[in-house]
Amino acid sequence: MHAHPDDETSGTGATMARYAAEGAQVTLVTCTLGEEGEIVVPDLAHLAADKEDRLGEHRVGELEAACKALGVDDHRFLGGAGRWRDSGMMGTPANDHPNSFWRADLDEAAGELVKIIREVRPQVLVTYDENGFYGHPDHIQAHRVSWRAAELAADPAFGAGEPWQVAKFYFTTMPKSLLRRIGEAMREAGVEFPDPGESGDLPFGAEDSEVTTVIDAHAYAEVKLEAMRAHRSQIDLSDPWFSSFQGDSPWPQGIEHYILKIGASGPAGRQLSVDQGGLGEPGDREDDLFAGIAQP
Repeated sequence: MHAHPDDETSGTGATMARYAAEGAQVTLVTCTLGEEGEIVVPDLAHLAADKEDRLGEHRVGELEAACKALGVDDHRFLGGAGRWRDSGMMGTPANDHPNSFWRADLDEAAGELVKIIREVRPQVLVTYDENGFYGHPDHIQAHRVSWRAAELAADPAFGAGEPWQVAKFYFTTMPKSLLRRIGEAMREAGVEFPDPGESGDLPFGAEDSEVTTVIDAHAYAEVKLEAMRAHRSQIDLSDPWFSSFQGDSPWPQGIEHYILKIGASGPAGRQLSVDQGGLGEPGDREDDLFAGIAQP
């Protein structure tokens, strides 16, 4: 469950590609068309602030290309394409648009996700944490809607269809130790990045001790980069932030991190070294989102 086109790739692209390649059913739900996205290439600048929201239409095509690259053949827009609109960054006028996702009725939006959950019957559900990782209103709303939908989908008194309880519910995250390493590299390159200062704290990301699961999908790092290239209106791979996903960088390619919030943790998997994208102690983290789930 992701807020806008491109979020699925930058946040969970390698994981999705790995599981799709391994034969798991991967269903992507996107909440908006990303109409308020910041365009990063000059030849598409005419789509910015277009009254007919042509940027959203364009991003639908980018998302289709990215899904193809990732091997994901089941994609849905929550409530149908365009049901809810990109809310923009917190505190902007787009928050107040009557169709903004930020203003969506929680149970109405959750009800749309319940329909998908009861149809697909997923074992695992993945979305953002309570802060939407970095405070974007649509990410926060995606968290709220996903959490509520997981509750309602298991309630036989709610709506139509057979109730379904997801076995495991994860938040996607980035460990602060790796974010600090990226920050150091970016500041050394003269790029502004939040400085944790003496406290060592950052306004986003998770403490290493909170991370329960490290997915090693480095074999799909190039697939993730291909999908990122598909989102060319939003992603410039030469940007210092995205450079942190490539080559000899502080952030190993294809390693993605999660926090298990609902369900029992599976047995500890193969532990990666810090240089490989692992987090050191404790050494009991899962290496599989499906760990511990009885397979049919």
